[in-house]
Amino acid sequence: MKTLTLLRHAKSGWDDPVTRDFDRPLNDKGRKAARVMGRQLRTLGEEFDRILASPARRVVETIAEVAVGYEAPIEPAWDKRLYLASAATLLEIAREAPDDCNRLLMIGHNPGLEDFALLLAGDGTPELMSALDEKYPTATLAQITFDVDRWADVVRGGGTLTRFIRPRDLDPTLGPDDH
Repeated sequence: MKTLTLLRHAKSGWDDPVTRDFDRPLNDKGRKAARVMGRQLRTLGEEFDRILASPARRVVETIAEVAVGYEAPIEPAWDKRLYLASAATLLEIAREAPDDCNRLLMIGHNPGLEDFALLLAGDGTPELMSALDEKYPTATLAQITFDVDRWADVVRGGGTLTRFIRPRDLDPTLGPDDH
């Protein structure tokens, strides 16, 4: 059994005058959402054998804030391929995980992360599948399990969506802005 957890970076600030998208920081709401998700990971007792993350600033800051809520350091392997990666690239990266890794966490960006979750999740409760199909907001976590022994055997539609947790599910103030 393999468990893949996908975490989208928290909400970033578009009003910061950075030159490159790669350097965009989190905003206050994003920092709060990441801490809330970290607390939820701790509450659920989640642990990971391997963590892969995009090196973009908003992902680095998301991980730092998740670690505050988790109350433990989170030390990913930084992988530039995760920056704005497509679902196909994310699948290639996941399939490279060593077989002794049973719980993999990947932290990255949309639209690739959402497309990747949709690509893999062939099963799950109607509520979870509907929520995933609707939208994959910032700082949201999806967890998909696979009845395989090797990551190389993960296939499209071969997973079961076991969790889909949005920050607003844990704290209503972290829901969409009313505009």
